[in-house]
Amino acid sequence: MLHFIRAKKQHPDIGDTTMAEKAGLATWIVSRHFHAMKQQPILVKALGGHAGQLEFAGLGGACALGAAGVTRAKREGDNATPIGGFALRRIWYRKDRWKTPVSPLPIREISETCAWSDDVHDPHYNQAVDLPYTPSHELLWRQDGLYNVFFELGYNDAPAIAGKGSAIFLHLQKNDFQPTRGCIAVDETMMQHIIDHAGPQTKVEIAD
Repeated sequence: MLHFIRAKKQHPDIGDTTMAEKAGLATWIVSRHFHAMKQQPILVKALGGHAGQLEFAGLGGACALGAAGVTRAKREGDNATPIGGFALRRIWYRKDRWKTPVSPLPIREISETCAWSDDVHDPHYNQAVDLPYTPSHELLWRQDGLYNVFFELGYNDAPAIAGKGSAIFLHLQKNDFQPTRGCIAVDETMMQHIIDHAGPQTKVEIAD
């Protein structure tokens, strides 16, 4: 009813309606508001060094960036976080450590055979691969908790260019926001907030 009253003040031409119509209007308004929130970008601001600030859908907090800060010329192994806007491709999670995410984004469960190619000579560079795997790769099944749940970002993947960087994720932080190897790291509260509010149109925007 409150949503209807507000809408009526903003749109006097709505006129008198039945309770069912009012309920339908309220649902429509809430739906539009929720859709608008999912259009908001995840804003990441570099603060110097590896420190950063992340704001999204009404919540802000600290985040960790690469040990080398941020860069506009990302290269494999430079430990820098790329500047720019990147889509959220998928949510990855460990079922034994994180509840199953509820999201309109694609979701993949991490198993002990999940890995990510970081070999610049590999045809599958910057792609998820399955173990056993001969080219250089990063394990996604980790013991330190960084990848209990994470977002795969759409960086250097359309298509991947050898040497321009791989495995850029938005993952969990550890040891009071220690520097990453180029990813964005947040605490569990922020991670759950992003999962709850992000959608297919949400982008991460990283700025210096």
